[in-house]
Amino acid sequence: MKDMSPLEELRHSCSHVLATAVLRLFPETQLDIGPPTDNGFYYDIDLDKKLDATDLESIEAEMKIVIKENQRFERIECSREEAIAKIQAIGQERYKLGRLNDIPEGEQVSFYQNGEFLDLCAGPHVNYTKKIKAFKLLSIAGAYHRGDEKNKQLQRIYGTAFPSKEELAEYLERLEQAKARDHRKLGKELKLFHIDEAVGAGMVLWTPNGAVIRQELQNFIAEELRMADYDQVFTPHIGKLGLYRTSGHFPYYKESQFPPIVEPGTVDRLALEGCSCGDLSNQLDSGEIDGYLLKPMNCPMHIKIFDSQPHSYRDLPVRLAEFGTVYRWEQSGELNGMTRVRGFTQDDAHLFCTEDQIGQEIKGCLDLVKLVFNTLGMHDYRVRIGLRDPDSSKYVGDAGQWDKAEGALREAAKTLDVDFIEEPGEAAFYGPKIDFVVKDVIGREWQLGTVQVDYNLPERFDLSYIGADNEKHRPVMIHRAPFGSMERFCGVLIEHFAGNFPTWLAPEQVRILPMNDYLVPQAREIEKLLKAAKIRVTVDAVADKLGAKIRKCHVDKVPHFLVLGRQEAEQGLVKVNSRTNPSIEGLKTPAEFMGELLQHIAEKALPEPKESEPVKGG
Repeated sequence: MKDMSPLEELRHSCSHVLATAVLRLFPETQLDIGPPTDNGFYYDIDLDKKLDATDLESIEAEMKIVIKENQRFERIECSREEAIAKIQAIGQERYKLGRLNDIPEGEQVSFYQNGEFLDLCAGPHVNYTKKIKAFKLLSIAGAYHRGDEKNKQLQRIYGTAFPSKEELAEYLERLEQAKARDHRKLGKELKLFHIDEAVGAGMVLWTPNGAVIRQELQNFIAEELRMADYDQVFTPHIGKLGLYRTSGHFPYYKESQFPPIVEPGTVDRLALEGCSCGDLSNQLDSGEIDGYLLKPMNCPMHIKIFDSQPHSYRDLPVRLAEFGTVYRWEQSGELNGMTRVRGFTQDDAHLFCTEDQIGQEIKGCLDLVKLVFNTLGMHDYRVRIGLRDPDSSKYVGDAGQWDKAEGALREAAKTLDVDFIEEPGEAAFYGPKIDFVVKDVIGREWQLGTVQVDYNLPERFDLSYIGADNEKHRPVMIHRAPFGSMERFCGVLIEHFAGNFPTWLAPEQVRILPMNDYLVPQAREIEKLLKAAKIRVTVDAVADKLGAKIRKCHVDKVPHFLVLGRQEAEQGLVKVNSRTNPSIEGLKTPAEFMGELLQHIAEKALPEPKESEPVKGG
């Protein structure tokens, strides 16, 4: 039996109850697999009928009947031959025979039975179905068999279960919050980004509002990089295959990359020579034919910039930074708004240093990541150190160098004043790494910033610097990205703030609401004043009631709005209303408001939402 927590046992048992109910309602169903997950459970089924929300309700009702029957979960161990016979007897050969073949020779084969339902399963389970006190079916989605899009697409029924109804209710409430914060929903409502099939799935179009957020984040980190002595570089979107053969990324990781681009005329020439597509692919892999690759990562090009001129030990560290766009092939079923895409921009940097400088440089990278999180109010995060597995052959480089790099990461992590865990086997193939896992306001975790130490690529590219002894030495390379992917980070940020961005990030920072058409010219003068101070401001000149204009400010999540009524106009004042900073509210001159707002923006203050609705103007 596999080791499972009590909660995993409960959820695993619930997946079997789900399958029991499905077979009662749809006996022709072929079952694939139904494991517990971090948040619940699922079962993949092959059924010609496309299930809908009504079917989900019927299945859930049948599950309650199964639970009420208090069926006992019984483990049955058998030989492989007996297992084949059992699978054939229950008519589940299509997928279960393949799952049986996945069980290593010598490992015990077992089934679990509850009531009339029998399933190939390692277990464990709860003793009786009545142990399941609180569960809920959540959704139906498509899922390729074994996660391979070349296989048939099955229907995946998702659910969750908890020991108590109170815990289930809390989780469902968090799910509702997650739906309200969904960056895909808010991104459309607030006009932040667009994904168009005509452009390509997983390709983000940053609309003007979203571009403001991205640009402000880039400006923020770029200023920090300047103060930390980084040099900005720019590199092209494609590079020769030979570059990525040297780095080791091609062809070994070609499954996660777009196909190579061959030089014009190559395909026609090979066709005349009788070469097939398979021959072309083999020749590209071997290097007999050269081509180009959409850039899957920035590091090989940064290496070439470093290597374009000689370096002394006095020049190190060299820190090269770029907002570099890269392209990776993700299966369509894994794409998700901005958080899982095929083209994304990394706030990438590569540091070239001596071994003695590794510790200090890592600390600088970690301090930068910590600054980003603290500035954005992401205070709940954990740190994990990915180490090599000494028994694995996937890692390259000298064991002594690995030990030094891992030791440097540990020492740097201690300076963060944050608990960290070590995970053997989770290092990149070229070196150990530190990942930051951020928990958002509703408890979900996101892997964002990362720092990696690399002895491998400097070796592959034969990099060197001249040491104090006037001899050549190999530099060490550090990869780091505080935001990671700008697309992913902004998607997480939209959900973290629920679209209520801090003023310094808000696409529209101020909206002026004149109460009638006669006041529009005065509102325009105030707009000019604020724009001159680089404040993002608009005037709502639509002929509508003030209440409707205020409601629209809330819907558009504008941090501050100024009401301009007749009395205010006569006194040269505006009535300041703020959704994020109540301390600046009240009757003020435009200049007074502007000064306070600029200070608020300069401090990168986080939102302080009010309990009550903003005060209306008169």
